[in-house]
Amino acid sequence: MVAVDLKSIRSLLVKRRNKKKRKMEKREDLRSILPYLPVVMRSSTLFWPSQVVEALKELARGPLHSHVDSGHILFTAIEDIRNSLSLSSNSLAPSTSLGYSLFFDELMTREESRKWFEEVVPALGSLLLRLPSLLEAHYENADKVLNVGAMIGTGLRMLDSQEAGIVILSRELIAALLGCSLFCLFPDHDRYMKQLQIINFDQLFASLYEDYSQKQESKIRCIIHYFQRISSDMPKGVVSFERKVLPFEGDADLISYPNSNFWSTSAIPLCKFEVHTSGLIEDQSGEAVEVDFANKYVGGGALGRGCVQEEIRFMVSPELIAGMLFLTAMEENEAIDIVGVERFSNYTGYASSFRFSGDYVDERDVDNLGRRKTRIVAIDALCSPGMRQYREKFVLRELNKAFCGFLYQFKYQKYQKILQENGWSSEQFDASTLTYMETSEGEISNHEFEKFQNNYQQMEQGNNIGVATGNWGCGAFGGDPELKAIIQWLAASQALRPFIAYYTFGLEALQNLDEVASWILSQRWTVGDLWNMLIEYSTKRSKGETTVGFLRWLLPSLYGHGTRSFDGDGCLVT
Repeated sequence: MVAVDLKSIRSLLVKRRNKKKRKMEKREDLRSILPYLPVVMRSSTLFWPSQVVEALKELARGPLHSHVDSGHILFTAIEDIRNSLSLSSNSLAPSTSLGYSLFFDELMTREESRKWFEEVVPALGSLLLRLPSLLEAHYENADKVLNVGAMIGTGLRMLDSQEAGIVILSRELIAALLGCSLFCLFPDHDRYMKQLQIINFDQLFASLYEDYSQKQESKIRCIIHYFQRISSDMPKGVVSFERKVLPFEGDADLISYPNSNFWSTSAIPLCKFEVHTSGLIEDQSGEAVEVDFANKYVGGGALGRGCVQEEIRFMVSPELIAGMLFLTAMEENEAIDIVGVERFSNYTGYASSFRFSGDYVDERDVDNLGRRKTRIVAIDALCSPGMRQYREKFVLRELNKAFCGFLYQFKYQKYQKILQENGWSSEQFDASTLTYMETSEGEISNHEFEKFQNNYQQMEQGNNIGVATGNWGCGAFGGDPELKAIIQWLAASQALRPFIAYYTFGLEALQNLDEVASWILSQRWTVGDLWNMLIEYSTKRSKGETTVGFLRWLLPSLYGHGTRSFDGDGCLVT
């Protein structure tokens, strides 16, 4: 028999644990986010203060022990926990307590209230007790998530402006963080100065009391439904949050911020354009990237009174809210990519008519990282642009913003490398359909093209995914939907997306979009061709030389007017 030296084993385990603790204390990612988390760190250990632990244990034991069986008492318990964390009650919206009382004591049915306080609140108490250990486990594994041969950090941290990077969180950790939001436990002393969104739910509930509306009640019902679901069946897998940046200055490893010449000379063919006059972006059955018509502060008014496209998406998929904790405001050369969230709620309506309509079963597959194949890209458009949106400077801003969102840097670089290695031009093949074409430079041989096709398909590895979008930056933001449709088509094509699925939401200005897009494709225009045409139109529009929309200006025959003439190169003959 082999003698077991228990004393030596214990000593070894203690040394390993102390080494992990010292490593935790030195982590820059943790240090950047720690001032914005409710937990504290001492002696390299994350923990709740003892009073908070006792309060959460009481909640976890249920209402017979905690006596938390109403919205009024729940908020009293929340205030006690906040006091234990030295959080000022003055930092919450004035009517927060009244909002909690209104929702849980009056708007919920008696049966809903009973289940909430007997089942969900205790589960949340237990979950929040585990937050320190969930965070420690997260940081222990944060450098091992992406198996790409190099150490790429994915730890929870501030993803500041101009710092491209990715944070990958387990869905259980996200649930715990959102539980902190519900209990208003996040410090908020300098979030505004840091250009961060609010993250506690106080304004969400305060607005319900101060200016009651069914849409505000429905927003809260979506959130509450999420907590009901996860309290009985904690979701598995992860969600990634990535800040994407097009550097203003040249970077050998990244595609930089394009100028007008880049667009006017692009020989990339236009991708397929699908027009949907009905349906919703999030209901698309494929795996296309879904565009979030975002505020520069991602999430917009989700935790306030906002209730348009972005806010609704955040309500039906509350895991998106976690990004508001650490994603600072976007600059004009940035976009936010979020992959892996689950949709939990059904809904009807929009804005003031928005209504929660029950449970939603999300059947999306998961990828090899454990993320649901729901891909959302947040891009913020110009707000109230008026006539300046037709000036080339601002057309370029919008185009580069969409390009940043739609671009998959690795794919784009591989594509350019393959072209350079073979001495081909981008005019000689269609990246979206992998078909070659005869050009003035001659035809690629079958052997060469098959070689390219094989290389390209191996490089794709599941990333040949289209874009699902609609009237981005229109509506409340006041953009021109015809202009925005063309801009997004250019961006998707240049980003080598195989198609763009455009949801018009029945907008009258876009009733001929399908016909115009089909005509443009029949002309075999490149990105450069369409960009030059768009700039010619926008210049005339900004100077007051035309007042019609781009679609009518380009093809007046569709609107009962004369026809335009184009030469053999697709250029407008004036």
